[in-house]
Amino acid sequence: MATAKKAAAKKTTRSRSTTASKSGTPDAIKLLTTDHREVKALFQQYQEMVDHEAEDDEKQELAEQICMMLTVHAQIEEEIFYPAAKDQIKEADLVNEATVEHASAKDLIAQIQESDPSDEMYDSLVKVLGEYIDHHVKEEESELFPQVRKAKLDVAALGEQLNERKMALMSEMGMMAEEEESEEA
Repeated sequence: MATAKKAAAKKTTRSRSTTASKSGTPDAIKLLTTDHREVKALFQQYQEMVDHEAEDDEKQELAEQICMMLTVHAQIEEEIFYPAAKDQIKEADLVNEATVEHASAKDLIAQIQESDPSDEMYDSLVKVLGEYIDHHVKEEESELFPQVRKAKLDVAALGEQLNERKMALMSEMGMMAEEEESEEA
């Protein structure tokens, strides 16, 4: 498994590119940053639902969408982005820290998925997950991503790999119809 990760990482280190690939897929950092913005907007939407005392089923549907998006995002980072980055950046411990942060986020996701919106802790779990993700995103975008940009990573090719894996995972989770509809809008 580690050998496959290193092979995937080496494929992405050929040349430095910070633009979209030939197919129009954004580079790795732009793709991940877009994911960050989308999930942040969903957390804000969730908070608005809480503030306006939305129905439990509405909140649960949105919380499940957030959890699925974060699960896919974390998986593509861990499988593809982090191994490629770790081999090329100066502060490889940033990747280790991000991986530990993912483990904590996954724990919160599991707690949300195992609970019910009628539970008194449900909204708090979603809120804390949002705060945790916000902290994680700030670190990635201010520390990890700049180092990746400076490294000799082919972020365009890496973006292709991330996007391909993301689409496969979303399809497996039944998220594709929602994603395709939002892209068409």
